[in-house]
Amino acid sequence: MATLRRLREVPRHLLVCEKSNFGNHKSRHRHIIQTHYYNYRVSFLIPECGILSEELKNLVMQTGPYYFVKNLPLHEFITHEFISTFIKKGSCCALTYNTNIDEDNTVALLPNGTLILSLDKDTYEETGLQGRPSQFSGRKIMKFRSEESTMMSYFSKYQIQERQPKVALSTLRDLQCPVLQSSELEGTPDVSCRALELFDWLGAIFSNVDLNNEPNNFISTYCCPQPSTVVAKAYLCTITGFILPEKICLLLEHLCHYYDEPKLAPWVTLSVQGFADSPVSWGKNEHGFRKGGEHLYNFMIFNNQDYWLQMAVGANDHCPP
Repeated sequence: MATLRRLREVPRHLLVCEKSNFGNHKSRHRHIIQTHYYNYRVSFLIPECGILSEELKNLVMQTGPYYFVKNLPLHEFITHEFISTFIKKGSCCALTYNTNIDEDNTVALLPNGTLILSLDKDTYEETGLQGRPSQFSGRKIMKFRSEESTMMSYFSKYQIQERQPKVALSTLRDLQCPVLQSSELEGTPDVSCRALELFDWLGAIFSNVDLNNEPNNFISTYCCPQPSTVVAKAYLCTITGFILPEKICLLLEHLCHYYDEPKLAPWVTLSVQGFADSPVSWGKNEHGFRKGGEHLYNFMIFNNQDYWLQMAVGANDHCPP
């Protein structure tokens, strides 16, 4: 019965919402992106848009590549050659693949050269290392981002594969969207929606949920929050792979310049989802899976360069920065 009760519990999460302006010298947008290292999926939605500009489309197509290295011994990360080739001359980001963070041994290499080990009890005792217990109660495939030719040649003695992120482009027709006011995170009754309502709506859009709320729909009764408006078309782009913070910064910068020329869209949005089984969320903040494994953020970019920033993690993670 206890197991059944746990299954019925709705997964909780921590959500932090704030607003600022990209022109504000205290804006944290770059810091938030640059310290969220392990990005699995990036999506952006542009209302009143039927086709991407060539510049933005080229930027989307240039988010890769990344690499899979099979059966890589952990000691490779602490050799003088690796440190000289990748750590001192730039940055290298790596993460074990196909592991369960709450159950398996997981390794993450941060861009600054910090090596994080999330180990089970037996492995930890065998290593003889000094560490601390996780708040979440052999050798694996590693995912890497770094320079192309250097990565392929350095790990040529292992099974290494170059991969490109997957890109999905679609046009949504007659999309019902919440009405928003950039100055009102909490919304105004009958005038604009709250940031929390927007967050739920975006999750439904990116998950391709039917929002019609028809009486015979037994899968989902969710519908667009009110007040709302219908846009004739909206462009949705989703990139899936191992995506560097630097690439996301470029995407955000380009979307900020979307309003350099007059547009019908009152806002555009950029959402980033981290790897569910990454040992960290932001910076060195420990991350666990538990019931969801979520650590993600969303920028709602308004046509006056105001923005809303929403950051979410599981309830047992540290609060987002």
